[in-house]
Amino acid sequence: MSFLLSCPNCGARPVDEYAYFGEVTRRPPLGSSSLRDLTDYVYFRDNVAGVQREWWQHRIGCGEWFLARRDTRTNEIIEVTRPDPSAPESGEAGAPGVADGQHAPSTAPSGAS
Repeated sequence: MSFLLSCPNCGARPVDEYAYFGEVTRRPPLGSSSLRDLTDYVYFRDNVAGVQREWWQHRIGCGEWFLARRDTRTNEIIEVTRPDPSAPESGEAGAPGVADGQHAPSTAPSGAS
């Protein structure tokens, strides 16, 4: 199902211009994580039927990384925000790495370089 997603820089555009990088998750604490904690972080997601926070990148546009609150049942976009690098939840959220040749702004999720 196609829908419009608003880039913080470019405004509303078709979702086909964006790359979805998954729901926002919390990283386990460094150095004190068990193998179980790391496995859960890497492989398991809540996958809620409802509103969730997600990482997106405007690939066919400005390249900006941002967070969206989206209802997964209807694809309704509730809120779009830039991540706050000083906020703990932004720094703890992870997304897959950026492909070679792509740039990740300083506001990209940790691990996306």
